[in-house]
Amino acid sequence: MDRSRTSQEAEALKRLEALRPAYERLRADRIRAESDVERLTAELEAARAQAREELGTDDEAAIRAMIEAARAENARAVEAFAQGLREVQERLDRLSDKPADRAGTR
Repeated sequence: MDRSRTSQEAEALKRLEALRPAYERLRADRIRAESDVERLTAELEAARAQAREELGTDDEAAIRAMIEAARAENARAVEAFAQGLREVQERLDRLSDKPADRAGTR
């Protein structure tokens, strides 16, 4: 009986030693993950503080709405600029189509 128990204990120790690398790997992964959570939590809070300072809010939906409004305003500004350029080009085209003023030339 003692021999059987000793054999079982030896087998259990052998299995534990075989599992040790997996345990150590998982332990290191847990430590890294905890460190990442701490770092990312700090980064998130810093980003939220920056958003509150620069945009007056850290609400994601409100910030998305601000971005969409800015994009729409940019599109309007680009179109207004393009329209202004077209008008200038049309005026230039009309000027070049007019016959030269003979009274002013010699």
